[in-house]
Amino acid sequence: MSELLLQFRFLATIGDYVSFVVSSFVTMFRKLPRWGLIREQLYSMGVMSLSVVSLTGFSTGLVLATQSYYQLYNKGLVGLTGLLVAKAMLTELGPVLTAFMFVGRVGSAITAELATMKVTEQVDAMICMAIDPQRYLVSPRLISGIVMLPLLTVYSVVLGVFGGYLIAVYFFGLAPTTFWDPIPTYVEPFDFSVGFIKSIVFGVLSTTICCYRGMVTVGGAKDVGDSTTKAVVTCYVMILILNFFLTLALNIMRAEIIRWFS
Repeated sequence: MSELLLQFRFLATIGDYVSFVVSSFVTMFRKLPRWGLIREQLYSMGVMSLSVVSLTGFSTGLVLATQSYYQLYNKGLVGLTGLLVAKAMLTELGPVLTAFMFVGRVGSAITAELATMKVTEQVDAMICMAIDPQRYLVSPRLISGIVMLPLLTVYSVVLGVFGGYLIAVYFFGLAPTTFWDPIPTYVEPFDFSVGFIKSIVFGVLSTTICCYRGMVTVGGAKDVGDSTTKAVVTCYVMILILNFFLTLALNIMRAEIIRWFS
């Protein structure tokens, strides 16, 4: 009986979350929030995340180039080092690791802030004053997440490739042309589109999950911490799951498009 109740509760939570996401987009498109609210969130999510995203992207590029060089050196394929770094950063590691950093820094703060407002009845006070919490609290964060996570991903990818270039050229002695020449030849527009689509999906997912967890929190300080933990863990798990399905779906679509036009 308890297992059945847990299943119903799980399904009810999913339905409640989907309803929350739909109402958030409807509110956002019906009337945009004030520019001041959006600007504040853009600065908080984007500019304040540059340091952690910089470290993540740059160090990932260093590790990728190092591993690629040592794996390819004995096979005479060190000329592919730059290509492997660029491909991996564009399609997988750039979007996923940037989303992880985004959730850890921004998502946790969103959940904690909204959950604190909810348990201290600030959200209820806004409703009593005829202020829509969706428009005032959720929409600015949703818009900023959709805008800033793709931009942060691009920034992370650029730093990752640059870090790979530095370690490959100045440590391993690879010629700059050997590192750069294969990239424009074998990196396709599809690779850019994969990273961009993933970053948008991850931005929507992480922002809505964290906002939802914050807005449904009840109780006290302990419940705020529990909601924050659940939001971050849920985002990490969903990012990993969606990353697989997006990779599979986008590559299948690409293969079908090539087959249709060939």
